[in-house]
Amino acid sequence: MTLPAEGVDLIEISPNAKPPVARLMSYDKFRYEEAKRERKERLAQKGGGLKHVQISARAARNDLLIKLKQLEEFLAEGHQVEINMRLRGREKGMKDWAREKLADFMKMIPVEYKCISEPRFAKYGMSVQIAKK
Repeated sequence: MTLPAEGVDLIEISPNAKPPVARLMSYDKFRYEEAKRERKERLAQKGGGLKHVQISARAARNDLLIKLKQLEEFLAEGHQVEINMRLRGREKGMKDWAREKLADFMKMIPVEYKCISEPRFAKYGMSVQIAKK
């Protein structure tokens, strides 16, 4: 059996094996397959990112319960969650009231969690990051 020498390279697949494993194939094809495999592994490994839940300081109880359900799902999947409380107009000046509203919402969370960052004021309101214990 004769192999065409054009476009074929000898590629060492597993150098630590006894005897070392090699393969005859195009080096460009090998690089492409390796990059594809690494990209797939990186995507599978990702998980546990940062998710956002946005609430309003004047939201009705049912609206908050819907956001709580969403937050529980994110925590169950192992994500960190950033709770953003949006403040409008004069609400930005009432920081104690806003802090109290955020604390009330956080008391409603049934899952045990830990605060990654303390509640802080930003341009559009307050935010706090939490994760599952």
